[in-house]
Amino acid sequence: MNNFIYENATRVYFGKGGVKEYLASILKSYGDTVMLAYGGGSIKKNGIYNEIMSILQALEKTVIEFSGIMSNPTYAKVQEGARLACENHVDFILAVGGGSVIDCCKIVSAQAKLSEDIWEMENVRKNQPVDFIPMGAIVTASGTGAEMNAGAVITHEEKKIKGALFGEQAEFVFLNPDYTLSVPFGQVISGAFDTLSHAMETYFGKPDTNNLSDDINEAVMKNVIYNIRVLLTDNKNYHARSELMWASSMAENGILKIGKITDFQAHQIEHQLGAYTDCNHGQGLAVIHPVLYRHIYRDGAERFARFAKNVWGISEKETAEQTALAGVEALADFIKEIGMPTSFSQMGISETVDFRAIADSINITSGCCRKLTHDEIYEILKECI
Repeated sequence: MNNFIYENATRVYFGKGGVKEYLASILKSYGDTVMLAYGGGSIKKNGIYNEIMSILQALEKTVIEFSGIMSNPTYAKVQEGARLACENHVDFILAVGGGSVIDCCKIVSAQAKLSEDIWEMENVRKNQPVDFIPMGAIVTASGTGAEMNAGAVITHEEKKIKGALFGEQAEFVFLNPDYTLSVPFGQVISGAFDTLSHAMETYFGKPDTNNLSDDINEAVMKNVIYNIRVLLTDNKNYHARSELMWASSMAENGILKIGKITDFQAHQIEHQLGAYTDCNHGQGLAVIHPVLYRHIYRDGAERFARFAKNVWGISEKETAEQTALAGVEALADFIKEIGMPTSFSQMGISETVDFRAIADSINITSGCCRKLTHDEIYEILKECI
């Protein structure tokens, strides 16, 4: 296992009724002006907005609403939120929603404290922000694990780059599986697959020798697979939703990454696909993963064979390569089983998209068994069509 330093500063309030029981006492220790950030307004339909507003009003907080945060949040939206926070001297940001809302708020929190452009600061000058507006999160759609770290994925539309920025990490988070009941079921499955993807992207990183992080990771992957299947037969099952919600946090709270160099090549490919098409993140990953793994499994045959045996329960074949490929195909079959798309065309992505430009702009990672080239990524993208 590699050397590591581990810390996670986010306090988790898990389960039913946590917001009602704890939010007021938590917010008493912050300033008077709270930015309430959310997406398209679904929280006003499902009662979550009223629940939160009643608490904020009882505390006599000044509430600044920052709404309309889209899936695949844009850099323009970040700047809008930062201006709003500055103009109103916001003391605290409360992000209510899924990973997109939380990611946007992480960068708003940092940008509002800066006199320079955070994209240029992080990507050109390679500096990190150190001052933030504190924030907390109430998760209504799980899968990204965004509530457990400081990383965010933001789409810079002018540059046609969907990439990582780092901002504030939530000081506390509420995870109530009941809140996910109002999320369209397809998005619940898509989010759960994103969790599985996070786990796989870590598992196939280096080193590929046995370590505790990988043992825990296998448990997380099996848990996600099992509970997605439960939801397919009983889509309101609280236990399955609670398991998936915690698995989402576990996949991104750093535990699985201890002692590892992660890969995340599938995510890098999907991110740039999203920059050009604004596609659904989980669906894009579902299409890309099997195609990518068919390209690289021979270079990491032992690790892919372990994945096949320990995650999918596949009996050992004559060679490690055969066992490894069986694991990749088990993943592909599972994606079909749960109704996720298996091609870009099923996602409504046209062949006319400039896949060459996408491939050439993708960040190539080196954490997996083999480092790809831009030309091979182009071939992978074409195979996904």
